Amino acid sequence: MERPRHRRHAPRARRLRERRRGGPRGRPRPAGGDGVIWLVPELVLDPDGLRRGVAVRIEDGLIAEVAAADEAPADALRLSRTALLPGFVNAHSHAFQRDLRGAVERIDPQNPDDDFWTWREEMYAQAGRMDPDAIHDVARRCYRQMRASGATAVGEFHYVHHRPDGTPYERPNALAEAVCAAAEAEGLRIALLLVAYERGGEGIAPTPGQRRFCDPTAKAYLARLDALRAWAADRPLVTVGAAPHSMRAVSPAWLTAISDYTRAHGLPLHIHADEQPREIDESLAWYGLRPVQVIDAAGALDARTVIVHGTHCDDAELDVLAARGAGVCVCPTTEANLGDGYAPVRRMFERGIPVSLGSDSNTILDPIVEARELEAMARRTAGQRNVLVRPGDPGPAGYLLECSWDSGARALGLSLPRIRAGAPADLIALDLDDDEIAGVTDENLAAAIMLAGSSRLVTRTWVAGA
Repeated sequence: MERPRHRRHAPRARRLRERRRGGPRGRPRPAGGDGVIWLVPELVLDPDGLRRGVAVRIEDGLIAEVAAADEAPADALRLSRTALLPGFVNAHSHAFQRDLRGAVERIDPQNPDDDFWTWREEMYAQAGRMDPDAIHDVARRCYRQMRASGATAVGEFHYVHHRPDGTPYERPNALAEAVCAAAEAEGLRIALLLVAYERGGEGIAPTPGQRRFCDPTAKAYLARLDALRAWAADRPLVTVGAAPHSMRAVSPAWLTAISDYTRAHGLPLHIHADEQPREIDESLAWYGLRPVQVIDAAGALDARTVIVHGTHCDDAELDVLAARGAGVCVCPTTEANLGDGYAPVRRMFERGIPVSLGSDSNTILDPIVEARELEAMARRTAGQRNVLVRPGDPGPAGYLLECSWDSGARALGLSLPRIRAGAPADLIALDLDDDEIAGVTDENLAAAIMLAGSSRLVTRTWVAGA
């Protein structure tokens, strides 16, 4: 008996040929002349809902018009059996960690109790091998797949700054610039979150593996942040934010200085917190406060702040986050890979804390899977189904899309993802005939994409219309 062919397998060779020619997942040729692109999908799906019979005109990197499909010119790009969506926002990435795939998935017989802290030593060794060329190469490979998977913007939490011995490069931001250039080369929007690193812990000098992350003073770090902002000013795909690494790595005084700067300049501020129980124990021993409380006491917690992970936040910390309007970026596949635990996403949801999503170590690059795992975490901890459901929604798909779109964009200080005039033309096309969602009704399409689909649905990606 002949084995049935998968619906996506039959045209696979054709799609690969098109990719090599710069086709579907590359950058389509303009339709309409004068640098204008017209797209005519079968349907569009964004926070405003699902619409059929529309055409989208793109000009100068923006959506210039959403019109009736019959108003599109004859040479419009007609995307039959395709859904057009805003691209997803990946709010937390360490691109260089992409090259750890596989290498850290084995037990060391000399140290069988493998955990986050043993993984961190492997990660430091990988960071030690980075120079501007190496980090550019791994970032390009990472961002190429990130874009192909449906992400159109990334928050790059970048902390490999100096030479391995800690001395600066001639261009102090050489490595950050190399990472940004990699994103530009792959046509990915990037918010470079420049990491501040002071120490190995309260009263603890940096380890040899941490020296290249560190600046001597908060003033020196802010000078580099100033310089990077000036460098990025005329680069349309690049924005810049600040990222005190964690309360382990920066003192409260540094946190206050950096927060004052970001508040003055309207920049996002991201910081790791509550990823590991040991981090909480150290914070209590050093300050008598949990990590989120330390950040709040330093004046660094407000609506511009994003706590990365928050895996072990208690109710008091969540109450503070909600009161300050701060967000949390959860990275489900990495947190699972590292054995971090389950983030209290239901309690975040119930408090109205904005939750964005990140690929973090980039072991897996699939924004749909990241979103689905958010709901899966809530189900596993609650022992229920359909947990993260907003009032008036039929199920969790709407909230998962909110996390993937609006919460991610707000976390990075970007425009909200919409298919409407004036919005950035950061878009993805999904194959409605793929077996993952084929035969699904319009009513159930968003749920099928987010709870049964994956990045293989993505056939084309546009960032700023290209």
